[in-house]
Amino acid sequence: MEHTNGRPSEEPRPAANELAAEFERTFGRLPEMAWSAPGRVNLIGEYTDLNESFVLPIAIPSSTRALVAARSDRALVVRSTHQGYGEGSAPVTVQLGGSALPGGWAAYPAAVALALEATGYPVPGAELLIDSDVPVGAGLSSSAALECSVAAALCSLAGVDVPPMDLAVVARRAENDFVGVPCGIMDQAASMCCQDAHALMLDTRSLEVEQVPFDLAAAGLGLLVVDTRVKHELGASAYSRRWEACQLAARALGVPALRDVAPGQVESSLRALAGVWDGEVLKRARHVFTEQARVLHVVEVLRSGDPAAMGPDLLAGHASLRDDFEVSCAELDAVVDAACSAGAIGARMTGAGFGGSAIVLADEARLGAIGSAVRAAFDDRGFAPPHCFPVTASAGAHRMF
Repeated sequence: MEHTNGRPSEEPRPAANELAAEFERTFGRLPEMAWSAPGRVNLIGEYTDLNESFVLPIAIPSSTRALVAARSDRALVVRSTHQGYGEGSAPVTVQLGGSALPGGWAAYPAAVALALEATGYPVPGAELLIDSDVPVGAGLSSSAALECSVAAALCSLAGVDVPPMDLAVVARRAENDFVGVPCGIMDQAASMCCQDAHALMLDTRSLEVEQVPFDLAAAGLGLLVVDTRVKHELGASAYSRRWEACQLAARALGVPALRDVAPGQVESSLRALAGVWDGEVLKRARHVFTEQARVLHVVEVLRSGDPAAMGPDLLAGHASLRDDFEVSCAELDAVVDAACSAGAIGARMTGAGFGGSAIVLADEARLGAIGSAVRAAFDDRGFAPPHCFPVTASAGAHRMF
């Protein structure tokens, strides 16, 4: 998906009835139903999904909404109000049953239809109007929000009840197998399965989940997202190199994936890797080992009701992503440094890196001052102004009407 910013969150979002009226102007009739699916922030557990380990995301209030009505033919007609997709306002028509995808953002809903059919679910002809306030290219899973809202809407229109995790798997298949973008299951699972005031502890191998309490307001805390508004295009090759390094490390250690190295074997495993591979493979593995330990520790402190205790894990996670996995950048480092200097409890990059967003944990009363400090730091360094906004742990995909 093109890396541009979507509708700024400070602009009012159309209400459901306004979107229904826009659907009627576009398609000549009212929608039959609407579904909403959120973006996500990953609290801790970056690149651990590549190694079949644990992640801990929350859903955020920003979401993608899909309004839908059935057609009598085998066509999927989609239109978006979301200028962040970089598309014009004209609807795009896709013939169901084929294999060709349209260009641009419309490839995603078309891929969802293909993935649903390939998995054995019926897909009716439909008209879809898409609205979103999940920024594109910010590392907040705008693609997953689009896929999940469309998948849920099409299944609901067909009268098929699909469990949320099963639908997340279909949405991931759409992105992996049809759009051709490599990703783990975390983004789609968070968009489908998260609950209000909870983080989602997800085992990316077994797909087992635990809803972990994450009510920051009750603790007087808040979570700030800082969208740097930049994306350093290192491309799929940088992602692939890191994935290959993790595979090399696992093979050298004789395990299916790095998650299978027990905590008590980490140090000896790192020594073994140092004798076989260069520093790059060693560093990538060290990040995975330490990051999965951080996920488990953060889950423990959240279960105990002390979310402030996760601050050191956020900072250590950022340092590991910066130094061992080498996916941070100057803008993300500036967010973490400025936030901590302004009194944050913890901060780190979130998402794939090379730009995108960072998260900041702080006393709720300090979020405004921290946002100002981050903006001043960007100005001092000659960076474009970032977009700072608070988020709360929100519900996953749900039917609006």
